[in-house]
Amino acid sequence: LRRAGNEEFRRGQYGPAAALYTRALELLQTAGGAAAEERSVLLANRAACHLKDGACGLCVADCSSALDLVPFGIKPLLRRAAAYESLERYQLAYVDYKTVLQVDCSIQAAHDGVNRMTKALLEKDGVNWRQKLPPIPTVPISAQTRWSVPSAGGPGANTPPATAQQGEPGKSTAAGTERARTLREEGNELVKKGNHKKAVEKYSESLKLNQECATYTNRALCYLTLKQYKEAVQDCTEALRLDPKNVKALYRRAQALKELKDYKSSIADIKSLLKTEPKNTAALRLLQELNRA
Repeated sequence: LRRAGNEEFRRGQYGPAAALYTRALELLQTAGGAAAEERSVLLANRAACHLKDGACGLCVADCSSALDLVPFGIKPLLRRAAAYESLERYQLAYVDYKTVLQVDCSIQAAHDGVNRMTKALLEKDGVNWRQKLPPIPTVPISAQTRWSVPSAGGPGANTPPATAQQGEPGKSTAAGTERARTLREEGNELVKKGNHKKAVEKYSESLKLNQECATYTNRALCYLTLKQYKEAVQDCTEALRLDPKNVKALYRRAQALKELKDYKSSIADIKSLLKTEPKNTAALRLLQELNRA
């Protein structure tokens, strides 16, 4: 039933998919704790259907139930955060996005969510917005694991896989990590203003403190704009070392390789990207250009 639900979801039939997940959940009702993980997955999948259909309250309820069964699951946290955001419950969305980053700090969707919520809360509550936040739960080390890539066709199959950072555990201190994030956000602001050279400096400082996939892909974007294509390739390669299926890294490296006239490698990157996101329009357009080159 879950597989059938995933098929319906992939076809955009969210109502029928939700019905199949519900039937599967009903079958597992008598299984109790033995099926906690399976039930959590089904609830998170059904939540994705509700989110797609705009039933944000139902999405929140299913995600909360999924998290009761398996605490700190990335998918239900991200989906609940998105639902809260749609409901304009920005404080709760912020808490969920921040919790995701404790589980896996390389998830770009959560970083983007934190940035959006910070701006929304600053506008709503002013400079003291942090004082009004509910407490952010502390994620135990046991939950900070490498989460599996979503199965093809299942809800979330088009989101970049969450990959734990490679490297020595505890190499960067909490203060260093926070400073690195601040520097990256400063770089992001400079990019918005079109100051890519200065943004590169900020991202470079950030990477000295903490090597994060998003920082590499952001600096690669600057290098592309500055026509420093070899540097862009290097940054994307580093990002892919941390997260082998990162969509932004694959796309930006393909762009840089195209400019370096390495069409074969560029096409290989786009094809890898399309395995994760087969309907990515920018990638499909670039592939057409490469095939004509």
